[in-house]
Amino acid sequence: MGKQEEKPLLLECLGDTPILRMLDFLIENRLFDYSKKQIIEETGLSKVTFYKYWGKILELKLVMPTRSFGKATLYKINEKNQLVKHLMQLELDLIEQTAPAPLAMKNAKASRTASPA
Repeated sequence: MGKQEEKPLLLECLGDTPILRMLDFLIENRLFDYSKKQIIEETGLSKVTFYKYWGKILELKLVMPTRSFGKATLYKINEKNQLVKHLMQLELDLIEQTAPAPLAMKNAKASRTASPA
């Protein structure tokens, strides 16, 4: 978020905190794994701020290590964690609530037809 861009919806609604910034980045990029250095760069956090909260994120198992290269360990969001699942669902709900009416109706119809009756 170092660049001048629109704030992610999760941060806009819940507040731009370091933990939410890291989690939002990892949720939005959940197909990939990242080193701590990459997470710091992509979120625009200082190293001091990152390490102040990183231990809590690991303790709560919100992220999981995926692989290592030399001294670097790569991490990704832990989609099996209940807190992460709730955050991801909250983000979807926020998108639905804030989407323009035609888009929201289209998404609602799509989700109704996609789920078994």
